[in-house]
Amino acid sequence: MSVTEKLFRPLLSAASQPLITYYDDLASSRVELSRATVANWAAKTANWLRDDRDVEPGTNIAVLLPAHWQTVGILLGAWWCGAHITPDHTKADVVFVAPKGKLVGAPTVAVVGLDPLGRRLAEEPGHGMIDYLNEVPAYGDDFTPWEPIPGEAKALADYTVDDVVAAAKERAAQMGLSAGVRVMSTLEWSSPDRLIVGLLAILAADGSLVQCANPDPAKMSGRRTAEHATIVLGNPEESG
Repeated sequence: MSVTEKLFRPLLSAASQPLITYYDDLASSRVELSRATVANWAAKTANWLRDDRDVEPGTNIAVLLPAHWQTVGILLGAWWCGAHITPDHTKADVVFVAPKGKLVGAPTVAVVGLDPLGRRLAEEPGHGMIDYLNEVPAYGDDFTPWEPIPGEAKALADYTVDDVVAAAKERAAQMGLSAGVRVMSTLEWSSPDRLIVGLLAILAADGSLVQCANPDPAKMSGRRTAEHATIVLGNPEESG
């Protein structure tokens, strides 16, 4: 089974619970997505990747995006259809980039708006690029893989599916995470280890994430209390 099937699908037994609460202090925004809503985004992404972009188990995908609620749906959708998340965008068949991000050469370059409310791009993306949010909404809210994803398939950099799942569970145990934990974080998912610590370990523990972008240090203590976060990851003065 895929990383998504192993780490995320079990959480859907309590689908209405929050999965990620996303703050952007520069935009003065707060967005909260339930597990069910994230599942819909992941399914739409997986269906689009498989049915429109011909992504199959082993296809290389690069996700050049910040730690954001839209990134969660993209990662889970990519893994759901068996894609390999690679740090080397030059070898990727599909690359997800932020607006005004670095131009990359790939068969598919999808620009992700990162708008707090999930709105499409205000302007057309550059030549040869597509607007991710113009593509995926039409696809189904459910996803069924055509074939099982083997545990030895590459999933994240040099990690296999089984490696990623084992690492997520191990880090969750090391961090003392337990079911229902609420983790507040300013960590970017800029490496496999940071992605495992900042997102996947929380999924493995049946918890939820409060992700803070462009954090205002003066707000973090009160936010931790308001969001009932018991664990904090990262330094609010250094969000990278």
